[in-house]
Amino acid sequence: MSEALSISDAEAVVMQVLWQRQPLAAEDVFAAVAARNGWAEPTVKTLLNRLLNKGAIAASKQGRRYLYSPRIERAQWVQQQSEGLVDRVFGGRVAPLVAHFSERGKLSAEDIAALKQLLQELDDEG
Repeated sequence: MSEALSISDAEAVVMQVLWQRQPLAAEDVFAAVAARNGWAEPTVKTLLNRLLNKGAIAASKQGRRYLYSPRIERAQWVQQQSEGLVDRVFGGRVAPLVAHFSERGKLSAEDIAALKQLLQELDDEG
């Protein structure tokens, strides 16, 4: 599945549950997301159906219920989302993204240390 999937924020919540544990029945997905999001069971079933129609998840029948599993890897989705954000908002450049978070105080000392380490590793490779 190489093309980018358009997954809404609500659908992404369901996907996160399925990436953590799979396969799951609809009632298990509901139990995992309902309290945190205030969703009713029909809402979760609608989200599962949308994801099925998009090809993001698969369903296999087990007895009288279906078990749902992701068809795309979380890493693939994260890559699509992050590249899309950088392209749309920052003209395809990562430095302005980092500067944006830095200017707003959103980078912790731990984040800065990790970025320095990453830059050092990149510099050592080049």
